[in-house]
Amino acid sequence: MSNVVNLRQARKVKARADKARAADSNRAKFGRTKAERIAQGRDQARQDALLDGAYRESRRSDET
Repeated sequence: MSNVVNLRQARKVKARADKARAADSNRAKFGRTKAERIAQGRDQARQDALLDGAYRESRRSDET
C-alpha cells in the first residue's frame, strides 16, 4: 500500500516553500547588511549637516 497524502497539508508545505524561495530571492536582490545601513545613515546625516551649514537666510527676513 502507498502512503496517504493529506492534500491540504501538501498545499501548505508547497506554499511555505514558495514563500521561502521568494524571500531568499528578495534578500539577495534588495537586502543590505547592518553595516551598509549604518554607513548609509552616517553618510545621510553628514550630507544633511553640510546642506544645513550652507543655508543662507534671505535679506527680507532680516529687515522685518
